[in-house]
Amino acid sequence: MISAHLLVVYIAALFVVYAVPGPDMALVLQTSIGRGARTGFAAAGGLGISRATHVTLSACGVAALLRSAPWLYEVVRYGGAVYLGWIALQIFRSPVFALPAGEVVTAGARPLRTAFVKGLLTNLLNPKALLFCSVLLPQFVRPEAGPVALQMIELGVILVATGACFDVAYAIGAARIADWMRSHPLAQTIQRWAFSAALIGFALRLSFD
Repeated sequence: MISAHLLVVYIAALFVVYAVPGPDMALVLQTSIGRGARTGFAAAGGLGISRATHVTLSACGVAALLRSAPWLYEVVRYGGAVYLGWIALQIFRSPVFALPAGEVVTAGARPLRTAFVKGLLTNLLNPKALLFCSVLLPQFVRPEAGPVALQMIELGVILVATGACFDVAYAIGAARIADWMRSHPLAQTIQRWAFSAALIGFALRLSFD
């Protein structure tokens, strides 16, 4: 088992990472503002599955493969940048939402599925998320503390759970300000421009870093 001291340090590091604005946060906020908390939760679910996948791939050594095969890293990196740019374009082109609160919060199966897939791909196509897991998790593994596999599972579960808590908080917070934004068209326009610009910025950063 991992010591309590290491767990505290690990969770503190995750809090810092998840509190920093990034494409995951932007997607959850935008989705929740535009379609309500339930759809934001669906996007968060996709992000959670993607993070769990990254943890698994890191444990299997796929991150090391990306580091040793620059061309593969580049393919994933540019693919992720293009996808973020596409989402930014979709947000920019989305209409101003003026529906009653009840209609916005009620989401059908298709919007939920779409939000889930967006969350999944936004994180899954970011090779830095995979490399982050491969760098962070081993630092908190101690062979003398027990089976390494069990420690990786424990750290992975905490990583996914912490991210889910942040995503849920972002979704609820964003959905609560949606009613106010619904009666302020200018605020909606600024919000769409801001999130589109943020995602384009993240896409460019992913492309050139």
